[in-house]
Amino acid sequence: MASSLTITNVDAGYGAVSVLHDVSLTVAPGETVALLGTNGNGKSTLMKSIMGMVRPSAGKITATIEGTSHELIGRSTEEIVDLGIGFVPEGRRLFPKLTVTENLLLGAFRPTARSAIARNMDFCFETFPRLKERAKQLAGSMSGGEQQMLALARALMSAPRILLIDEPSVGLAPLLVSRTIDKIKELKEGFDLTVLMAEQNFTQAVRIADRGYVIVHGRIAFTGGSAEELNNNDLIREFYLGA
Repeated sequence: MASSLTITNVDAGYGAVSVLHDVSLTVAPGETVALLGTNGNGKSTLMKSIMGMVRPSAGKITATIEGTSHELIGRSTEEIVDLGIGFVPEGRRLFPKLTVTENLLLGAFRPTARSAIARNMDFCFETFPRLKERAKQLAGSMSGGEQQMLALARALMSAPRILLIDEPSVGLAPLLVSRTIDKIKELKEGFDLTVLMAEQNFTQAVRIADRGYVIVHGRIAFTGGSAEELNNNDLIREFYLGA
């Protein structure tokens, strides 16, 4: 049974600094939704709010997982992961002094995922053959592209139903960005996931997104009902395409 995410009128920030203002968006079961915006507009703050790392001052964040609705605000990050929500943070946040295999095993800490460790690891190694080649290598000694593969695979080891991905293109060469985006689509289909992806690389994001939102100064400035609507929007042409 597919899962969904609903964010309603969320305000959030850091102390006296307000970042998000009345943000609302939805990710329907089985969708890939892109949250588009340049640096400093609130994408990561919204992701952290969903994951319990930042506590919103107003609004609701509801995840429906396998038919059961859960209010996320007020829950710890560990509780949110246990519900079945995986997170690939900006900058990857791996354990650099642990091996590839050890990082993957830590991703399976969620109790529900432990019985599927072997199956999920096989899937990750099949999807990312380079990780299998480097299974005993320390994560911190890998290239940026390899580390991004590992970050995605580690999140999948938790057997999530909803996957949040924050800025997967950061620090990667253009060719690696394209490959990473393709892998996200492959993983989404292979695991039957619902995906919310925050990304500033518009051209790459819309290749796999069913639809998307543009966030500007912490507010949703445009909602695109399809990739075509996003491509034809004047706001996006101004900020992303130089038109």
